[in-house]
Amino acid sequence: MAEGINVRFAGALQQFIQERSRASGLYGSASEYIRDLVRRDYEREEKRKWSWLRDELKAGAEADEKQFTPLDAETVLRKAKARRASHAR
Repeated sequence: MAEGINVRFAGALQQFIQERSRASGLYGSASEYIRDLVRRDYEREEKRKWSWLRDELKAGAEADEKQFTPLDAETVLRKAKARRASHAR
């Protein structure tokens, strides 16, 4: 069962929401309008997260293979443990 959230608006914001949700407006109710705003904000945030990840991976994806350094798991773990040990001192 979904938990509800009640929000109150007054003044200019209340009037603005009512204009959007009247029969002549784009939405059938104030709740429908608010849900749409939250969905759009959620989608925008998800796009931002994916955009950040793509930006972080871009340099590696576009790099020349000559720039890569061969690694194996054992070497990576050994170096990480050595780094952790040196920071613990």
